[in-house]
Amino acid sequence: MAGVLMAKGKIQRVFVGADRIATNGDFANKIGTYTVAVLAKHHNIPFHTVAPVSTVDFNCHTGSNIPIEQRSSKEVMGAFGVSWAPSSAQVYNPAFDVTPIELVSSVILDSGIHTPDMIKDGSLFKLKEI
Repeated sequence: MAGVLMAKGKIQRVFVGADRIATNGDFANKIGTYTVAVLAKHHNIPFHTVAPVSTVDFNCHTGSNIPIEQRSSKEVMGAFGVSWAPSSAQVYNPAFDVTPIELVSSVILDSGIHTPDMIKDGSLFKLKEI
């Protein structure tokens, strides 16, 4: 639905949260955030993440270093005692995905707004010194 609304010009700007932000600006958020970022980029819609400074992980330099929690296969194989997938089915059920800084217009923190160019110059890593 988000893509259709973007294509129709009904969305002018996207704001999402972040569970963890790497010092290069890549960030992890609930699964599906990356897809929304790709759609926003395709439709030239500004895409921002908003989070407290405490979300920046100064020991994590890129999104590839963010561990992604895998949720139980039971969550997608059935419900209420009814199974709709074979018990031998392989399941990929991540709780989060990582959005690269290249898809982000800005990272908005309680300490200020950081553009991708500022982040490339180390603005997020410099917050460690504050």
